[in-house]
This record gives sequence, C-alpha cells and structure tokens, in this order.
Amino acid sequence: MRVRDWQDIMTDVVESSAEPQGWRAVGGDRRSGIGEDLYIGHPAVGVFQIKTYARNPYEVQGIGTQVARSVDDDIEPLFPEEGTGQFGVSPPIEDEKDAERTASKVEQVVKTHADAPTTPDAFFEDVMDAMDSPAYGPMEFDPRDRPEGVENFADTFEEAEEVLEMEFEDIVDENVDRGFY
Repeated sequence: MRVRDWQDIMTDVVESSAEPQGWRAVGGDRRSGIGEDLYIGHPAVGVFQIKTYARNPYEVQGIGTQVARSVDDDIEPLFPEEGTGQFGVSPPIEDEKDAERTASKVEQVVKTHADAPTTPDAFFEDVMDAMDSPAYGPMEFDPRDRPEGVENFADTFEEAEEVLEMEFEDIVDENVDRGFY
C-alpha cells in the first residue's frame, strides 16, 4: 500500500480513462480528531481512500491510497445508489478561452433545462458533460457525522484505515484541535 498526497489521488481520478458517470463516493467525519474520510470508487479503476482536513480556509492537507483495484460484489453495496447527493470532479480550467467556452456550454445547458421538463439528475449530468468532468456520480456525505457507508468501508479496509490514520496524525499539527468547514 502506497500512501500519497491526497491531490495525487485526485489527479489519478481526473486522469483515469473510466466512464465519467460511473464514479461513486461516500464521506464524512473521521472517527477521532479533525478532518474527513472519503472513499471514491469506479468499477474499472478501483477504490481510493482519502483523509483530509482544512488547515485554514485556503489550505487543505491530506493523504490517501488505493484500497482496492476493482469494485467487486462485496464493495459495490457500500457505495450509495442513484438518487442520493451528487459530486463532480474537474481539473482547473487552463485559460480564459477555455473558461469562456465552458461557461457558454453551461449557459446553454441551463437555458435548455429552463425551457423543458427535466429532472435534477438529468440537469446535473448535463452540466457535468458541459464541463467535461472526468468523474461524477452519486455521493453520500455528512460533514458533521460519519455515514454508515464510511464506517463499513473503514471496517472492510481496516489495515489501510490504521496505516492512513497513523500517517495522517503526523500531518495534523499537534496544536490544531479543529479545522475549517
């Protein structure tokens, strides 16, 4: 198991060639101390675990690792189904021309959905497509508690949880007793 910076894990997600809407995620508070746990997975890529905390409003620190190389029948039920919250991941827009092109595409999606009957899920998917998001899908996340799915993942990947927890404690300054939301 290779522990890496959380941003490296997110780069793996963004750069994967997996079907963008096939991703699933679950996250919430850590069991002890400040910060959050996040599990993000895709059947073709596997499952990643990330531990982060906001050191201040401008700086998020954390670590992560790949805990499974695929999403098998035992892991799939731990992720939320359609109809829950949604998340999307996108790399930063490179330049002004890209920003204008993306804004125009998103504006067209908003206009189209405003003029036609639609569902929240269809609107979300169309916005993610317009933004060329490489990863999006259903997510269960609670910033103030630990959803059952987070507990189930922590129990399933107990060894990874212990290793990441020890490494994460080294990142969190001893004087920090709470982070920012």
